[in-house]
Amino acid sequence: MASTAPTVELAHGAAMPLLGLGTWPMDDAEAERVVAEAIGLGYRLVDTAENYRNERGVGLGLKASGVAREDLFVTTKFNKEWHGVDLAAEACERGLDRLGLDYLDLLLIHWPNPQHGRYVEAWEGLVRLLESGRVKAIGTSNFKPSHLDRIIEATGTVPDVNQIQLSPLTTRLEARAYHKERGIVTQSWSPIGGQGGEVRNEPKVLQLAEKYGKTPVQVILRWHLDSGLTAVAKSSDPERLAQNLDVFDFELDPDDVMSLSALDQGEAAAADSDEFGH
Repeated sequence: MASTAPTVELAHGAAMPLLGLGTWPMDDAEAERVVAEAIGLGYRLVDTAENYRNERGVGLGLKASGVAREDLFVTTKFNKEWHGVDLAAEACERGLDRLGLDYLDLLLIHWPNPQHGRYVEAWEGLVRLLESGRVKAIGTSNFKPSHLDRIIEATGTVPDVNQIQLSPLTTRLEARAYHKERGIVTQSWSPIGGQGGEVRNEPKVLQLAEKYGKTPVQVILRWHLDSGLTAVAKSSDPERLAQNLDVFDFELDPDDVMSLSALDQGEAAAADSDEFGH
């Protein structure tokens, strides 16, 4: 059986697994099955969101796993309609209700939606939730350094995590440097490059998979870890779920990490959170 992922200590004290299960675009029924299977394989971090419309299924899967609540790390995210101090609290309660939980390990603002102009108030709401103990850690998703500057300046509170689109094709070096300087943990979404799996078919990835005796996806996930990143990866196939977690028994040579980073297509290859969001 694959080993449970090691953890990183977040700024506000929570211990977050380095690798977790992403659940988009699963529906409730699939999420319930996959979450229970994944936890049985050793996963302890499960990532969902209001916008995925599968929080109920995720919650049922958590219960079906039989693993104690305190041994699990559950992340969810809320949409722009909840961008406000009191609205963020309501979003949290609604998410907890759907998940069937009494606290969250990590709650994220899903997108900054700068045109909406309320993400600072949403962050103020998250700071209050952290202080109340309703959530153990708070963070952002898809925030650029300019967005992070505003919320930190307004509250003095630095996010535990910023979850951004990141893979060898979109290495996001500027954001990562900003995070590192401020003690924010970078978590990669779409870590293997999206539904099409473009990265896993890169000749360099295939070459390294052969070199290390691992699957292409295992090589890519190891690149995240060896780059000081954390990641949530989605799969609904039991064999691939197990493979995705089985990446803690090898490391990439520094030159191989650099060769994968060289696949970067630049910031333009990532979704622009000044333009897109929900």
